[in-house]
Amino acid sequence: MTEPTASPTNRHAAGVDAHIRDRNLKRLRRIEGQVRGIQRMVEEDRYCADVMMQISSVHEALRSVARELMRNHLKHCATAAVREGDEAAERMYDELVDLMHKHMR
Repeated sequence: MTEPTASPTNRHAAGVDAHIRDRNLKRLRRIEGQVRGIQRMVEEDRYCADVMMQISSVHEALRSVARELMRNHLKHCATAAVREGDEAAERMYDELVDLMHKHMR
């Protein structure tokens, strides 16, 4: 019988700097406000190009948060897995390749 793998909801980040976490949360709250603004723009039948510009802004803001998270993941989680040894390192390499593939779409 194989051991069950931890579900994504049970895992926690390793070594998250409180300042970085707070900065990311602040960015996400700002993004949340931007999304609500876009919703209002659509409800008000605002000019399509203006709505699309706001959507582009949200995309870039989310990408910024994702970069911070990826950096932390590489710095702490990936480094720990590589130091742990072959099996953990191989799992981490696969995870990183999957993350990059999904993030580049």
